[in-house]
Amino acid sequence: MTARILAFAGSARRDSLNKKLARAAHAGAKAAGAEATFVDLEDYPMPIYHGDLEVASGMPQMARELRALLLAHDGLLIASPENNSSISALLKNTIDWLSRDVGDGKGSNSGLAPWRGKVAGMLAASPGAFGGVRHLPHLRQVLAGLGVTVVGAQVAVPKAHEAFAADGSLADERVARQVRSLAEAVAGLAAKLRA
Repeated sequence: MTARILAFAGSARRDSLNKKLARAAHAGAKAAGAEATFVDLEDYPMPIYHGDLEVASGMPQMARELRALLLAHDGLLIASPENNSSISALLKNTIDWLSRDVGDGKGSNSGLAPWRGKVAGMLAASPGAFGGVRHLPHLRQVLAGLGVTVVGAQVAVPKAHEAFAADGSLADERVARQVRSLAEAVAGLAAKLRA
């Protein structure tokens, strides 16, 4: 069975290095035969999670739309920027909203439904020498707590401001191979679990 893979970055900035990396991972998933979708979190604005806001208004419409996309996919490729050695506020807020119940807390209404049983691959790009790798264990812990199987391999791209060609592709073939390999691993495991 063909896996459906959703690729996105935890950054809304137009020229985000992690958006470029997520697009490269998206291309890798397509090359691996997956049905791959790239989404930009800039297109899904939502307020900072607040319990009183949720009680008063429920889940924001943009969060519901993004939640539906997650439910429709088998695997995730997440390019996560590192902010102060942790997950970006945008990515954490997105995860927090999408992990909320939208009904009785059971089945597809459960906050875990968009996450449970998914396979994820983690990537990070940073202008620094470590490539954002310091925060990936934190992201792995958050995703695992939601029921996501995170593949063991991960890709961190240091000096990422020099890593991309003018067309947005990865200039270093070694890094490009790592990204393709991660995308293939996610697509392959997601297809097996779906079957």
